[in-house]
Amino acid sequence: MSKKTLFDKIWDAHVVSSIEGGPTQLYIDRHYCHEVTSPQAFNGLRERGLKVFRPERTTCSPDHNIPTINQDKPISDPVSRNQVDALSKNADEFGITLYGLGHEKNGIIHVIGPENGLTQPGMTIVCGDSHTSTHGAFGAIAFGIGTSEVEMVLATQCILQPKPQRMRITIDGKLDKGVTAKDIALYVIAQMTTGGATGYFVEFAGEAIRSLSMEGRMTVCNLSIEMGARGGMIAPDETTFAYVKGREFSPKGKEWEKALEQWKELYSDEDAVFDKEIFFDAADIAPRITYGTNPGMGMGIHDAIPTLERIDESGKISFGKSLDYMGFKPGEKLEGKNIDYVFLGSCTNGRIEDFRAFAQFVKGYKKADHVIAWLVPGSWAVEKQIREEGLDKILTDAGFELRQPGCSACLAMNEDKVPAGKYAVSTSNRNFEGRQGPGARTILAGPLVAAAAAITGKITDPRNFM
Repeated sequence: MSKKTLFDKIWDAHVVSSIEGGPTQLYIDRHYCHEVTSPQAFNGLRERGLKVFRPERTTCSPDHNIPTINQDKPISDPVSRNQVDALSKNADEFGITLYGLGHEKNGIIHVIGPENGLTQPGMTIVCGDSHTSTHGAFGAIAFGIGTSEVEMVLATQCILQPKPQRMRITIDGKLDKGVTAKDIALYVIAQMTTGGATGYFVEFAGEAIRSLSMEGRMTVCNLSIEMGARGGMIAPDETTFAYVKGREFSPKGKEWEKALEQWKELYSDEDAVFDKEIFFDAADIAPRITYGTNPGMGMGIHDAIPTLERIDESGKISFGKSLDYMGFKPGEKLEGKNIDYVFLGSCTNGRIEDFRAFAQFVKGYKKADHVIAWLVPGSWAVEKQIREEGLDKILTDAGFELRQPGCSACLAMNEDKVPAGKYAVSTSNRNFEGRQGPGARTILAGPLVAAAAAITGKITDPRNFM
């Protein structure tokens, strides 16, 4: 028997048919659906007179367009309201489970899937959203798809997909204090560049990865696409099994024992051959920030922006354009620079662990007066846990206000927009021009860097407080 990678084991188990020299027909175990990329797909079904083939395999939740205050009132923006209403109507017409606005299970689709046990090891998972890679943290093949592919999955529970190459990124060693999963991801993206994993599905491995909680692993896999990868994944282990066990839609009783036996076989065989192997040392990773307009333009918090001499000739124009947009200069250090907004949330860092870290960091301090902070749980379940653990009181005492769940200021598709020219330290996933609002300047960071910025009003190394 040939030795297989984790990716190959899952992929091969889901192949329905293959076209020589063409794509694979791949069966999909779980389909997630939100309001932005689904309306045309449902219209396509209507035009063809088709039903959803396996409605129990699709779960819907509005997240991108919803407000994070006053969710009990009608959505004021007509475009957002229409998209959310359309998802509700489509789910009702086609018999699909919907966790709509006001539902106790509503939240960001990539947060509610894992926390309800819908995401499980060994699955194939898709959604019309690029950050579907999040679910790969469970030892699943999870990737984003386009609207026409959403229609295909709804109609057939399958998708036509070329098989990507396999890459393994191993990060060995122990993480320094104050270094989070977000810092790992931003470090790897900077090293790989935003196109360094194009055409590959990436398995993350090594001591530093194994040391992460499931929340941390989801953060790393979430950001895998920001280096061009088709998706990211981590082999399941005892940490994974402990997280999944007992959740609402997880297997129970004998079914759990059967599933666990299968899941324990989900790893890359010892002699499995990857198309590419990359190695990093955890000791080289410090708390990080971005300085440009893509997630690969990042650096350690003490470092300086690269000078022009360090930039390839082909990239100098875009590098200069990026710094002009951000209001920065080559060779400049950003530590100590004033900021205006802090955003804690998104499918990258909107889980309970992120709020625990933020709350414990700001405990006993006060938010800087000039900083506007949006603290947005990834789901109502996270919001409930925040209150049950008393984190909301810590945050309130420090001058922060907890908002209602949603994608919020990750992207400018709702009311939480950063004004033009303002600097936002954001725990989200993208710092493109206008991503958080027209003219907004986004500095990506982890929850500890965000917390330090919130209480000092400046870009601050969180290790200064440790």
